[in-house]
Amino acid sequence: MSSHLPDRIRLSWGVASASYQVEGATGEDGRGVSIWDTFAARPGAVVDGSDGAVACDSYHRLDEDIALVAGLGVDHYRFSIAWPRVQPTGSGPVEPRGLAYYERLVDALLERDVNPMATLYHWDLPQQLEDADGWLNRDTAERFADYAALVHERLGDRVRLWATHNEPWCAAYVGYGSGRHAPGRQEGGRTHVTAHHLLLGHGLAAARLHEAGADAVGIVLNLTPVWPDRPEAAEVADGVDAIRNRVWLGPLVDGAYDEGTLRVAPVLADPTVVREGDLDLVRGSADWLGVNYYTPARVDLPVEEVSAGSTTSGGSTTLVEPAETTGGDAGVEEFPGVAPFRFTPRAPLTDIGWEVEPRGLEELLVTTHQRTGLPLVVTENGAAYPDTARTGDRAVDDQDRIGYLSDHIAAVERAREQGADVRGYVLWTLMDNFEWAEGYTKYFGIVHVDRDTLARTPKASYHWYAERVRAGQA
Repeated sequence: MSSHLPDRIRLSWGVASASYQVEGATGEDGRGVSIWDTFAARPGAVVDGSDGAVACDSYHRLDEDIALVAGLGVDHYRFSIAWPRVQPTGSGPVEPRGLAYYERLVDALLERDVNPMATLYHWDLPQQLEDADGWLNRDTAERFADYAALVHERLGDRVRLWATHNEPWCAAYVGYGSGRHAPGRQEGGRTHVTAHHLLLGHGLAAARLHEAGADAVGIVLNLTPVWPDRPEAAEVADGVDAIRNRVWLGPLVDGAYDEGTLRVAPVLADPTVVREGDLDLVRGSADWLGVNYYTPARVDLPVEEVSAGSTTSGGSTTLVEPAETTGGDAGVEEFPGVAPFRFTPRAPLTDIGWEVEPRGLEELLVTTHQRTGLPLVVTENGAAYPDTARTGDRAVDDQDRIGYLSDHIAAVERAREQGADVRGYVLWTLMDNFEWAEGYTKYFGIVHVDRDTLARTPKASYHWYAERVRAGQA
């Protein structure tokens, strides 16, 4: 087992961010254009018309932000590296100023006794690769492996904990399925091809990193428990589970797509897509698994039209209950090949409409441990709330977020008590930032960022989490 993974006995603590959401400086120091730069420029793509051009300006406020991380007393800071900042076009020469930024970030963390946890891909694909068909093009997986090797060559002596992809489900099914995220395409059944190429990219990159001496290479998945609301919905729930969870876990653990996955994604049985050797490369490629959890997925069959006698006209009236097209962090259009269904989230909901259910995290960690046998890290967990309450000094008094975090950390502890090999808990996120298609309208941070001045102000949850970390390290 890798000596660079968090210890199994004591839960490790961390906090996370992502490059496009916090860095800004999208046109500086040779950074290339990403698909999110292009997507955010489309009218209506982002709800408030914003983009990540400035974001939290962490590119220029690095020391200030690392001081906030260190102030929490956490063991790890999880951040992502922007591919177009390192390789502006997605291939070819390295931009030295881009790598120098991440070198400064890593060194600043180590100087404060915080371990860097680097994610190589958090959705900001270089636009030039998207112009060549993006993740629908098998060549993108090869280019990703080259990029990963270049980054490791520069930082591998100091970064020990690596993740290849963050939430490839979103990159594939939200980016190429529904089009709610960049690159904003709606490819139907072809979306499954992007999922395979993302997995292939992980496998190729993991092999390159392992060859270079890395021994703690993982992948971060936004797995979720899928709960049918009634027995009749079991079959459709299996299809949802296949696309959300098993399409990733099957290849990683077994080197195969299972029958249920192939039923909803038959293109994955095409030998011109899934070529000989692909799944052998993916199987066993992860030394650890990151689990991002926010909410469960409750699913049911669509509400059928019901005829009923009319007391006023003597005829018949058709009653149709509105279907829930979204549930938690997903929409029905992001499950191509699955029979019609609806999501049925239950209150309480966060400000982004996601059901609060810590039991889902406990269940997910136990079942994922049993399924994979891999060391697990909760790499994201957090909640969006309106943040309207203020303390006497006008800081955000986010007791709702504190309650959410407390309950979910307790769920992690219960999973560990049941034998799940959970090594760490990483809170999402350090500070309010660009929340993808929601722009700057949703707040997940434990640090408030004033959109006019970009001043950082820790919320009540920041201080609470610092105390919880200290208690957990005692």
